[in-house]
Amino acid sequence: MHLSGLFLYPVKSFRGCAVTAADVDALGLVGDRRFLVVDENGAHLTQRPLPRMALISTELTSTALRLRADGVGEISVPLRALAPATLRTVSIWRSHGLLAEDCGRDVSAWLSAFLGVTCHLVRIGEKFRRPVLDRPAFATTAATAPVDDGRLVSADLFNFADGYPFLVVSEASLAHLNDRLVALGEEPVPMDRFRPTLVVSGCPAFAEDTWSRLRIGAITFRSGGPCARCIVTTTDQFSGERGHEPLRTLATYRRDPADPSRINFALNLTHETKSGTLRVGDAAELL
Repeated sequence: MHLSGLFLYPVKSFRGCAVTAADVDALGLVGDRRFLVVDENGAHLTQRPLPRMALISTELTSTALRLRADGVGEISVPLRALAPATLRTVSIWRSHGLLAEDCGRDVSAWLSAFLGVTCHLVRIGEKFRRPVLDRPAFATTAATAPVDDGRLVSADLFNFADGYPFLVVSEASLAHLNDRLVALGEEPVPMDRFRPTLVVSGCPAFAEDTWSRLRIGAITFRSGGPCARCIVTTTDQFSGERGHEPLRTLATYRRDPADPSRINFALNLTHETKSGTLRVGDAAELL
């Protein structure tokens, strides 16, 4: 097996970009989901209610994040605060009370005009700390501590991703799904519908379901369990248009046996190796 695709999503729910190499730090891939769009109350916004977020393209330079969208042009935001930053308290899914840096009025106005809602862009800074909230069924090999509501809090930290810093899917799994779609008279879907960080080739379809630990290049990963999919998979990442597939077809054969309300595709990962570099072509092996 080897790493055949590597993707960054600098702003959560904006369009991602393919790269040939990416560094790894304590939070995940450097540059991945280090920015987040929030509403006036600090709650995160995603493509689920706002498919127009897919129409905003992202580009990283050595010093800035560049955003582009038709009709509103381009705007740049520094990767790091140039002066003491205003902090916002934000929340994302089960993570609450996170301290993030406000990126300023200009980008807030730019985004609000394009998305049609009042919103703000925030950035991970020095005060940010977000532990992985492991699902108990998949946390037995992690260093964890209980919290008041019975969840397990991992010692691992991560970025603004949904629940884990990495998501891996095999090319064979997508090919299997697309064969089913074509047989039903539907159009095949591209990999970007599933927004993975890592794509692996050289294994059978859905082999990733069974992986507990693996190494890609010099980076070791631990399973966080299957990824339950949502309506974002039905959103064209270049037009923002939304349909029924592939979620409708996945629902016929990829329901979680322990929880049929979950439709699984791809595998969540936490990285045990906290620094290094991943490169397309790196060997992947199970541990």
